[in-house]
Amino acid sequence: MEILRSIEDLARIPSPLVLAAGVFDGMHLGHRAVLDAAIKTSQRLDAEPVVLTFDPHPATILRPESTVQLLTPQDLKLRLIGETGIRYTLIVTFDSEFSQVEPEEFITRLCKAPSKLAGICIGEAWRFGKNRKGDPDLLRTLGMKSGFFTSEIPSVRIGGHTVSSTIIRKALATGEIETANLYLGRPFIVSGTVIHGAKLGAKIGFPTANISTDERQYPADGVYVVQVKAADRFLYGVANIGMRPTVTSAMKRILEVHIFDFEADLYGTELEVSFLHLLRPEKRFDGIEALKSRIALDCEEARQWIQQRRSSE
Repeated sequence: MEILRSIEDLARIPSPLVLAAGVFDGMHLGHRAVLDAAIKTSQRLDAEPVVLTFDPHPATILRPESTVQLLTPQDLKLRLIGETGIRYTLIVTFDSEFSQVEPEEFITRLCKAPSKLAGICIGEAWRFGKNRKGDPDLLRTLGMKSGFFTSEIPSVRIGGHTVSSTIIRKALATGEIETANLYLGRPFIVSGTVIHGAKLGAKIGFPTANISTDERQYPADGVYVVQVKAADRFLYGVANIGMRPTVTSAMKRILEVHIFDFEADLYGTELEVSFLHLLRPEKRFDGIEALKSRIALDCEEARQWIQQRRSSE
């Protein structure tokens, strides 16, 4: 997939354009619906579907006092977009200056791009421009004046709930990983580099990969069944997220993964961890032997869960 860094870069695309516009943090089922609509419409119009998104997340500029924990960091978001078959993504830099652009001016800039703007697909909750004044009604009016169509994609609903990044964050915060995965339409993923730790896991028979990640959303503290992607191999294991209260008093959340039937050196490599099922919350044990026994039980329960999942597929 080709990344475009400015509206002027749209000139590289000879075909008319159908934009799928949004932040797309999470790339959940609602986001996929917008992208799918752009793809299908482009096929009918012999146009090119292009994702229009923003970096950094607008909330980091509009609400700097709050920490934005991304559901999907930029590299993963772009990979997931590419997996849909879309060949171009335009990343607009969202800074203080851009946040003051009126919605009409932003659309005018898009219309003045060298490639013809055939249409824009958005989710019904999407807002754009200064003070979020741009809404689907305004976009529709601007489209009628400028000669492009607009397609407002209804929100996806599951079990009476509207799929959104907010509801996914809430599910993750309470350890409801399978609910979060249902809304995402895929497993929730955390990736990072394997770093050196205290090596306690290896000493008690359960070596772990400690993973360094940036500021992003984590599931609730606990022990999870996970699938790990390492060097294009997919392996299962258990992951612990939390403070490790049995072995340390340091108030720092750690992500560590024990990979089943795997002994290679992973230090310095990038791991992608997909969270599948919560086994139990994190807890403090009465000593290392009690912790070791519980980890053994966690691993056994995880293997059983994996076997049942395979049997049902």
